[in-house]
Amino acid sequence: MVQFGTGGWRAIIGDEFTKANVCLVAQSVANIMINERVVEKGFVIGYDRRFLSDKASKWFAEVLAANGIKVSFIDRFVPTPIVMFKAKSMGCIYSACITASHNPHDYNGVKIFIEDGRDADEEITEKLEVQMADIKPNDIKTIDFDDAIASGDIVVIYPMNEFVDSVLALLDVDAIRQANLRVLIDPMFGVAKNALQTVLITGRCDVDVIHDGENPAFGGLMPSPSAATLYQLKHLVVHGGYDVGIGTDGDADRIGIIDEKGNFVHPNEILILLYYYLLNYKKQKGSVVRNIATSHILDKIAADHGEKSFEVPVGFKHISSQMAADDSLIGGESSGGLTIRGHIKGKDSVFAASLLVEMIAVSGKKISELLREIYDKYGYAYTAEGDCTFKAEQKTIIYNKIYVEKSLPSFEYEVERVSYADGLKVYFKNGGWVIARFSGTEPLLRIFSEMENKSIAEGIVNQVRSFLAL
Repeated sequence: MVQFGTGGWRAIIGDEFTKANVCLVAQSVANIMINERVVEKGFVIGYDRRFLSDKASKWFAEVLAANGIKVSFIDRFVPTPIVMFKAKSMGCIYSACITASHNPHDYNGVKIFIEDGRDADEEITEKLEVQMADIKPNDIKTIDFDDAIASGDIVVIYPMNEFVDSVLALLDVDAIRQANLRVLIDPMFGVAKNALQTVLITGRCDVDVIHDGENPAFGGLMPSPSAATLYQLKHLVVHGGYDVGIGTDGDADRIGIIDEKGNFVHPNEILILLYYYLLNYKKQKGSVVRNIATSHILDKIAADHGEKSFEVPVGFKHISSQMAADDSLIGGESSGGLTIRGHIKGKDSVFAASLLVEMIAVSGKKISELLREIYDKYGYAYTAEGDCTFKAEQKTIIYNKIYVEKSLPSFEYEVERVSYADGLKVYFKNGGWVIARFSGTEPLLRIFSEMENKSIAEGIVNQVRSFLAL
């Protein structure tokens, strides 16, 4: 059964991720486009480096073409942000990328995008699921890929140059050129290298790359840029004297940063750095949008500048929707995805990394120095996190305890309020918080806490984990 989560549909290859299900999703998209009379807007599709991504993108395109929808097919692996960018520039109402993003190597999936290249919201994914329930195997139309190219129903494109130029147009390239920075990139065997390296070399950065090339198993690691997976990058940044190390996930929409001292910069801190930089150094104006598991220091920065901070549920579709509603300056989440006003409406590690490099160049300060400047002004907070696996029969028990019984651990800190808008979030009167929610992309319960120091935050995470018997 195909079910969409916060980041599209993802499933284990050969289990639920099969040709039949990929074609089923494609036919449901085609049906919706026909029903909504937006066929003439066309469709953009791209894919990442995962096993079967290239083939699955062709299966998807064949179904759309057979339904009379003209497909712009990106003919080599690209970052997901490039697909979103091209769909936005072409005015497509629907588009897609074949990817499972940061999931383990045995997963693949489909991300669906809507108007302006935004992540599909629940209304659209629910429509897709309703459509799929009514589609029988004989209802799925298809056409040979080469025949569709010959007839013009599928057109091959490669929008890398357009995308790179759009990123460069948003950067202070002259400042980057004058800084003579050394950058080490770890694309984690994903798709970020070509675009990111091109941007940085245009800025005359000295760029080196590790973990490039074809590796369907992602070197045995999760293709997610975390403190645990970027251990080699941490060592090499210090050993090689680089100004910054940049890690990106499998489809290049998430970012992980290593500072000049070899410290992992938490995604919360990346968002804090960039919002602070845009307000203080570039003198821009605008609110910030964060999800419920992202640092509240952003609220303090916003308030200090007379701006608003909006809290939304997990899922970048909520970030982009709220950004559009308030014309926000920046939006992001603690998983390492962010975007700013004037760029695409979805996560983009290529642009985020490039803006961080600009930040170092323009400020004349190292990342660690800028973080210290921020913490001296707004106070320090540490984010601890824990991913908990569980057996299928445990999920109902956990769900009932959180949502039905609504019971809480006996916290040492006074509770200000509790929210169940997206999982369980407890706000403490001292400004700290803890959240527990089911992942929308993996079979996990995620627990996050932000408190005044590491030991307290980790203690809160462990307390919630014990309370839920995980």
